[in-house]
Amino acid sequence: MKSKFEWDRMIGQKLYSPWKVGGDSWEKVHRAQKLFNDSEFWHDRSAMYELKNCFGSAGEDFVLTPPVYFDHGDRTFFGEHFYANTGLTILDENYVRFGDNVFLAPHVSIYTAGHPIDAEVRNTEAEYAKPVTIGSDVWIGGNVVINPGVTIGDDVVIGSGSVVTKDIPSHVIAAGNPCRVIREITSEDKQYWTQQYEEYIRASNANEEYIRDSNAHEDESGR
Repeated sequence: MKSKFEWDRMIGQKLYSPWKVGGDSWEKVHRAQKLFNDSEFWHDRSAMYELKNCFGSAGEDFVLTPPVYFDHGDRTFFGEHFYANTGLTILDENYVRFGDNVFLAPHVSIYTAGHPIDAEVRNTEAEYAKPVTIGSDVWIGGNVVINPGVTIGDDVVIGSGSVVTKDIPSHVIAAGNPCRVIREITSEDKQYWTQQYEEYIRASNANEEYIRDSNAHEDESGR
């Protein structure tokens, strides 16, 4: 049975006892993620679907690569077109919300739980939890740590190995420990990468045409 008193304090970012919150979310997500982590996920998606049911929300084109770890799952909300490479860890005592088109590299860790600085109070096992919000069109590099209470804006790239302790605004590249804004994402970035993508499409189309012509030639030779 869930304690409204402890739940409200937890979501309200006040000290609470994690052992008194109650509910079955911990057991449910741990059972589901063990099945998923042990599954042959590349051809059997049944364990993924069971884990997906543990989350607050998740889009249709939602991809996780095991192993993964969630404390509760029901406090994590994924947008559309979400991808996480292996080793994702989310300690979702408070809410974790993702926008659309979010890509996570391997071993990203997102923490909402925190503990008192004073050792005597900390040793009572009381803790607090602060939400984490990540916007849309965000790419987070490998081994990034996102700390409690952080908001990351839209159209952001976080460099590998960063420790994000404060909010990151939209339309920037940020990196470091602690993570800081390196520069804005500009129209020149868009122009460069659009040109790179257009070149790829042209090369891909030419390759497909070459394959078709080669197959047609082989068919004629075999007659």
